[in-house]
Amino acid sequence: MTSLDPRDAYALWAESYDSDLNPVVALEARMMRECLDLSPGMRVLDLGTGTGRWLQYALNYRASAYGMDLSREMLKVAALKQGLRGRLVEGSLERLPFPDQCADLAICSLSLGYAESPLMALREMKRVARNVVISDLHPKALKAGWVRSFRAQGQSYEIANRSYSLPESDWQLEAFFGEPERAIFKQAGKGGHFESARQIPAIFIAGWNTV
Repeated sequence: MTSLDPRDAYALWAESYDSDLNPVVALEARMMRECLDLSPGMRVLDLGTGTGRWLQYALNYRASAYGMDLSREMLKVAALKQGLRGRLVEGSLERLPFPDQCADLAICSLSLGYAESPLMALREMKRVARNVVISDLHPKALKAGWVRSFRAQGQSYEIANRSYSLPESDWQLEAFFGEPERAIFKQAGKGGHFESARQIPAIFIAGWNTV
């Protein structure tokens, strides 16, 4: 399997990203919705927005929301979606192109492990937002050998992903695959791996109040 850095990986994956079967994304979406308390007019930044998944979600709550990503190709896909054009910015997590305390909430979904310095990225998120919510692959999943991977142009690729430690959060949860993800495993031809995969925490979600 060829390993790529995140920028090159998502340049290849962007076109098919939204249609690919991904149980990690499905689990994260299911759990994150329970953690986000959104309201009309709330100022939200979706950092590592990709194709705009959480940006769209925030806009559905009539939040004042903007998305940022390192991948120009992913942003191009996001810009095709209704309501997202004009709300997308290219940039890196370690040098956020936003002023201090400009947002009520910063969301970083399944992206922090791609940062060159995850701790610097977290500091930047705390700088720009009153509240920060991060999700990512669980350290125990990484220790068990799980990788971020995808197929494109008939080949398999692994995305370089850093293991990291975070300072103590105000709250944190870990999530395991459940019955909603079993069907995704089966559709992807990996049904036989589901029972072993569900024994390991797949993702964590953590939050900080910076005020």
